[in-house]
Amino acid sequence: MVSAQGSSIRDEGPPDGAPRPFERANALALQFAARAPQHDRDASFPFENFDELSEAGLLALTVPAALGGAGAGALDAARIINIFGKADPSTALVLSMHYIQHLVMARSSRWPARLARKLARETVEGVALINALRVEPDLGSPSRGGLPETIARRTETGWRLSGRKIYSTGAPILKWYAVWARTDEPELRVGLFLVPAGLPGTRIVETWDHLGLRASGSHDVLFDDVVFPLDHEIDVRKPEDWQVVDFTQATVHAIFIAAIYDGVARAARDWLIGFLRQRVPSNLGASLATLPRVQEVVGAIEARLAVNARLIESFAGDFDDGCSLTAAESNIIKLAVTNNAVAVVEHALALTSNHGLSRANPLERHYRDVLCGRVHTPQDDATRIQVGRLALGL
Repeated sequence: MVSAQGSSIRDEGPPDGAPRPFERANALALQFAARAPQHDRDASFPFENFDELSEAGLLALTVPAALGGAGAGALDAARIINIFGKADPSTALVLSMHYIQHLVMARSSRWPARLARKLARETVEGVALINALRVEPDLGSPSRGGLPETIARRTETGWRLSGRKIYSTGAPILKWYAVWARTDEPELRVGLFLVPAGLPGTRIVETWDHLGLRASGSHDVLFDDVVFPLDHEIDVRKPEDWQVVDFTQATVHAIFIAAIYDGVARAARDWLIGFLRQRVPSNLGASLATLPRVQEVVGAIEARLAVNARLIESFAGDFDDGCSLTAAESNIIKLAVTNNAVAVVEHALALTSNHGLSRANPLERHYRDVLCGRVHTPQDDATRIQVGRLALGL
């Protein structure tokens, strides 16, 4: 991405000459990238990455400064996520979900302040990640409507939760779940409940065996009459009150997803450049980089990446500055950047033939990973329909 000049955490930096957040991230990214191929092969979870992120103070990046964190906004967080997206997108995805939750906590009037402070303190002090568990086998993505099958029953001793969540990113390491569920009250409500991981009746089923982001640990989480405190209700409303999405959640989600997959595309570009410079076919007598056709394709790659950087940086900066933005705009950013990222890796594959698809080289892994950008909410068809209806006045 483009230079981080103007970033609050880059300009001010930590005291006493300690490494700045971006410097720490770049140093860690080298180690993450070295480990990523093996984690991809084994579909193993990179626990060590999160230990190192915690030691570097980067898990608390979006925790407010008043609560001991770095107080970073969307722009600085997107830059950090982009660095890790290039090194290991599975780690970047888990981290981005954690960052989103803390940004929402800091800006939301609905999050109970006591719980927000507790989670902030825990992530400042150690490895205490949180993610929202929303998707279910029958419901699919909640963004397309419908009520969850997961039920929270209110009792005198606490809430009792039963249900199954799928695609629970970071499941092996999460300390907290923000679970999307409905109540069994006469006047039904639906929303988020804060559930500690590892309670009796909670079970992780290792179902994640995916084409891409294989190290993200996006397994199923089962809840069988799990009891948790009554005051762990985060934001539970009548179903019709959820027609308007949480602005912070939707916007930073779009920005961070875009940053992850732009990072994957940049990793593919970097490998491609090295390959083209070093590959010297005997019948050519020079490197592939000298061919005008190759130069044109590389130019197309650079153009897409330049557009991505501008889109992410300007939109994240506008969000931090409090500019008037819409959900449709954020969805368009996600659509444009992720599709540009896919196109970049496909251009690289077109230039490298069998070499690009060999498991001895990282390009095939980047391709598997970048394709996952299309499945994140909102999917491309939903965005295009939404924007088309707005344009048509429907």
